[in-house]
Amino acid sequence: DLGCISREALDQAITEQILQLRNALQTANRQLERRVQERTAELEAALQKLEAVNKLKSNIVANISHELRTPLTHIAGYLELMVTGDLGPLNEEQVRTVRVLIRSAERLERLIEDLILFSVTERGDVSLRLQPARLQDIFVTLVERIRQVASERKVNFEFICPPVVPIVELDAEKISWTVYQLLDNAVKFTPPNGAVRLQVENIDSFVQVSIQDTGIGIPAERFAEIFEPFYQLDGSSTRKYGGTGLGLALVKKIIEAHGSKIEVISTPGEGSIFRFRLKASPRAT
Repeated sequence: DLGCISREALDQAITEQILQLRNALQTANRQLERRVQERTAELEAALQKLEAVNKLKSNIVANISHELRTPLTHIAGYLELMVTGDLGPLNEEQVRTVRVLIRSAERLERLIEDLILFSVTERGDVSLRLQPARLQDIFVTLVERIRQVASERKVNFEFICPPVVPIVELDAEKISWTVYQLLDNAVKFTPPNGAVRLQVENIDSFVQVSIQDTGIGIPAERFAEIFEPFYQLDGSSTRKYGGTGLGLALVKKIIEAHGSKIEVISTPGEGSIFRFRLKASPRAT
């Protein structure tokens, strides 16, 4: 009949269409795979470049920090000679002035140490020297330092610790530095007549360390941001409260290197709690 097509012709036409569609699909897949490969190569190159830039940045920070340390050591040494009278007698007002300079030099030294530690951790994992220790023993010195800082800022400081605390495996120097950073932040962001508390608790097979304050607090949606390097809660906080913004970034790395994690509980305008747990050593209690 006119206008009709045979079954054989129809099957052949459908087969040709299927073959054309399959070829088109294979061509599209090849093109897509090639584009994915090209894009992947571009991303890998970008990541390698970023890694190189970050390494260069860390090296620059480390080199500059070490260069700053030498003249600062000389400054601190001569200030100490002046305040002790080894370079000649000073009147009362001059002694007070030199003591202010000594505190400023000590603050600058701590900032340089932060930069050096940051550059080291940025170039690789945090290296730990784990040894058995009791937290109340390694906290003695930092508690006295914080008590003095808190007194100068008219902030009430309290240290609570049970009479018996299990031994934990830790890097005493780094944990001490970490807790001091958290306490220093707590005092810094707490207004006069506020309160800061360092508490050690035995919880199951862990020893928990908590730093609580009645300071300005942190919005919940910004908890993750505060652990970013050089981060500040707002543009003016660096000028108002001081600091490099490196402290909490390093705190997080050190705590995680000990197999723990830092927990934050905070309410804006009411205060914050930073706490972490360390596994008690099975050796002794």
